[in-house]
Amino acid sequence: MRASGALWLASERALVVADLHLEKGSAYAARGQMLPPYDTRETLARLRAEVATLAPAVVILLGDTFHDRRSEERLAPDDAAELRTLAAGRALVWVVGNHDADGPRALPGETADEMILGGLVLRHEPRPGLRPGEVAGHLHPAARVRAPRGTLRRRCFVTDGERIILPAFGAYAGGLNVRDAAFAGMFARPPLAGVLAISRVRAISWRQMEVD
Repeated sequence: MRASGALWLASERALVVADLHLEKGSAYAARGQMLPPYDTRETLARLRAEVATLAPAVVILLGDTFHDRRSEERLAPDDAAELRTLAAGRALVWVVGNHDADGPRALPGETADEMILGGLVLRHEPRPGLRPGEVAGHLHPAARVRAPRGTLRRRCFVTDGERIILPAFGAYAGGLNVRDAAFAGMFARPPLAGVLAISRVRAISWRQMEVD
């Protein structure tokens, strides 16, 4: 688990990121809610930094890479070029999600509904019930924890050692409290949260997590 919110599968040299929601800012602007239009650039810069550090053989985009089905059309040329650069010399896999079910049209890479890698099943939306070996996104997990000066709410990984749900990687993607009912029944035991800090992932027990 990386402090950026990416998952590194070292044995497979695979970098996995979920829920980039590229062009969310432009989608909101089209509806009259003006946000600074830099979310795609910031998200791709963070992804580029992870690729430069880890030199993965494969980058897996775990669904909802685009915020909507027209996001690819709204990409700035420099951002589209960044995605092409990320694909150079390695495999790029677009696992489709509910926001981008068609996958990319003009960008490189392979599109898949799900992927099996190293005994793990990588998909966008976690399946109901217990699913050992599942790696998923979609729910944008976040943990609210008590700190010496109050409470903090941070994006997080959530896992019981059997399955793992990744935080949203996108700059404008929000977070759903891991104590929300949407996570009920997914874990065989009370899960841990891997909370994203500045330079590390901090393990937080279920008892330390609070509702919103």
